[in-house]
Amino acid sequence: MPQLSKVSGFWNTSATHHTAVEDFQGLLTGAMVSSLGFFLLGKAGLLTGGTAGVAFLLHYVTNTSFGFWFFLVNLPFYYLSIRKVGWDFTIKTFVAIGLTSLITEIQPQLLGFDKLNPIWAAVLGGLLLGYGLLALYRHRASLGGVGILGIYLQDRFGIRAGLVQMTFDIGVLIAAFFVVDPFIVGCSVLSAVVINLFVTINHRKDRYIVLR
Repeated sequence: MPQLSKVSGFWNTSATHHTAVEDFQGLLTGAMVSSLGFFLLGKAGLLTGGTAGVAFLLHYVTNTSFGFWFFLVNLPFYYLSIRKVGWDFTIKTFVAIGLTSLITEIQPQLLGFDKLNPIWAAVLGGLLLGYGLLALYRHRASLGGVGILGIYLQDRFGIRAGLVQMTFDIGVLIAAFFVVDPFIVGCSVLSAVVINLFVTINHRKDRYIVLR
């Protein structure tokens, strides 16, 4: 069976290289888990940092689609990605963001909650986004924006991606005080901390390589 799998090309035994099938399932599952995290945050009226936080702010202010804003806000960062990271990473990230935006939009038609505590939504949503990001990083992709910059700085200069993200998150969450009430901002801060600590602890280049 292992020999047949190797010949068929479904997966690769190398720790740093993946087949197209492996990349596809990584991007799809990463997007699905991430979209569930975004869904929980949005359902509780929360937000997070990074470009997703900006998309949430625009979503709440304009009462329009989060998925649309998330896709749109990330567009300027693809130039940095192409110039500094490469086409492979950029294309996979574009696909991951597109899938995440789409799945987040259809999620309410497939899933609902009678009760969702904002604090629990912050913790669980943060963990889901952390897992989703880790899955995407494993296959040389991200959820765009500051994540692209964070991955580049970590793999080139050793600056943890989670710390780069956290710095930007602080600015986004400060802006949130003008849009939502302080309790929701506090829960959103908790979610951002959970995401970034999870990524900081678990995303290490000595375990797998995002950029080559």
